[in-house]
Amino acid sequence: MSRMVGTVSRGIRTPIIRSGDDLVEIVTSSLLEAAEEDGFAIRDRDIVAMTEAIVARAQGNYATVDQIAADVRSELGGETVGVIFPILSRNRFAICLRGIAKGCSKIVLMLSYPSDEVGNHLVSIDALDAKGVDPYKDVLTLEKYRELFGYEKHPFTGVDYVAYYQELIQDCGAEVEIIFANDPRAILPYTKHVLCCDIHTRQRTKRLLREAGAVSVYGLDDILIHSVNGSGYNEKYGLLGSNKATEEQVKLFPRDCQGLVEAIQKRLLEKTGKHVEVMVYGDGAFKDPVGKIWELADPVVSPAYTAGLEGTPNELKLKYLADNDFADLSGEALKEAIKDRIHKKDGDLVGQMVSEGTTPRRLTDLIGSLCDLTSGSGDKGTPVVFIQGYFDNYTTE
Repeated sequence: MSRMVGTVSRGIRTPIIRSGDDLVEIVTSSLLEAAEEDGFAIRDRDIVAMTEAIVARAQGNYATVDQIAADVRSELGGETVGVIFPILSRNRFAICLRGIAKGCSKIVLMLSYPSDEVGNHLVSIDALDAKGVDPYKDVLTLEKYRELFGYEKHPFTGVDYVAYYQELIQDCGAEVEIIFANDPRAILPYTKHVLCCDIHTRQRTKRLLREAGAVSVYGLDDILIHSVNGSGYNEKYGLLGSNKATEEQVKLFPRDCQGLVEAIQKRLLEKTGKHVEVMVYGDGAFKDPVGKIWELADPVVSPAYTAGLEGTPNELKLKYLADNDFADLSGEALKEAIKDRIHKKDGDLVGQMVSEGTTPRRLTDLIGSLCDLTSGSGDKGTPVVFIQGYFDNYTTE
């Protein structure tokens, strides 16, 4: 009889991870204990994934507000700095902003509108239409913004992020001026020293500023790329992907993860005889259709993964085959015809009509999104996710 279950995603409980913990041992033993307790077998091409948070915690990859301030002051001079395009987040940006503010005498904070890069709205697009504001060209002062839109609060958090960031900067002893614009070059009449806080558009933002005559241009990915006064660091992403740990400290995105995923893969092979793929995941890459928030506030979904997770899906669209190529078949004949087509499919279906409508995304982005939804970000206590059947298809017995 054909297997009746396809992909299964399980959250795996682990001990609470602390700095210095051995993740190879913890992840392996937690998975093996779960398999024994729940009665599932580990198979070749299964996937085990761990959230980036436990990797960074095990690495002790943290930085304080004062360490951030020291690096900002060293790189940008400590005077008036334009801080542009930050996301609106107490968890993701507020503690970083405290460090940035402590490293400058004045901040010109430039917020994108009507929303930040990941979809957190200051105001609605309809409100812009009603007020005749063109977000592509209009630069608004704080006074004009308040005149037009008042004191809007985020619908989920209840926070007026404009006031929140303003007060936070002032509490750190820096002067603050706030403007609203979507062209990064709008900051240059205020200062030629700029810290770009956008995530996925940062390279373009930096290029435009340099071409327009900025004196110094840095991104969050340029701050804490090395240890500062004993801090953690991330040589590739700096402060990008960091999260609030305490009111005085952030947890940075993990570094040097490739050796970890390969070591776990090796340990599982030794323990089970099965070749399991392993990855580290952060935010998933999907958009909330109601809140309009694009989840991906990390620089990448997966900072490290084993070789078998490279690439994109290579799948046939079963409903296309059923409605077109095999429209005259039904029942067992249709089943066997589709199975035969799957067995004979090309190694690369890109551009072929029979694959139209299949998901054209990287495997690690798809799997990381599944993991993020499985583990959640709250109190589930399952920072490891075990996925089976992801690479199965209609022919798998």
